[in-house]
Amino acid sequence: MTKILGVVGSPRRKGNTDILVSRVLEGAKNQGAGTEILYLGRLNIRECNGCHLCWEGRECGKNDDMVEIYPKIIESDVLVLGTPVYWYAPSALMKAFIDRFVYFNCPENRAKVRGMKAVTAIPFEEKTPETADLLAKFFELSLSFLEIELVDQLIVPGVSAKGDVLAKEDVLASAYKLGVSLATQP
Repeated sequence: MTKILGVVGSPRRKGNTDILVSRVLEGAKNQGAGTEILYLGRLNIRECNGCHLCWEGRECGKNDDMVEIYPKIIESDVLVLGTPVYWYAPSALMKAFIDRFVYFNCPENRAKVRGMKAVTAIPFEEKTPETADLLAKFFELSLSFLEIELVDQLIVPGVSAKGDVLAKEDVLASAYKLGVSLATQP
């Protein structure tokens, strides 16, 4: 059974990011995948301070929720990473989460995520898709560095108010189909 971990990097519960990530997970779950969703706004994830303990193969020195999330990441086959565009970048919640992926930089830990798949869900207020270019590139480079395959990106412009994405039936259908395909891919 495919295990898919959804990560919502927006502090707005039931907002556009949450809806998109949940829709992907719904498609996957309906195909028999195991799914779980994390709301970064409800977790205590501190910044990486560059101590390099993890580069030496040791446990992270931070005593926060990320220590319990590492096993969830490692056990997953696919990550669904959702964040709105905040100033052409990820939310602070998502940035802190991804910064802590430095844990997977040492050879022992890199092997735990190598070959994993990931997708992103990126909603934002502005109407031009280019607004998400820097954020999309951030995910491409970060995941590629760790040898995690970025298989798709849902770029959703023109959604600002909570739930705006619900009016975009084509986007919701695409998110659902993406979840189905994640659950059925080898």
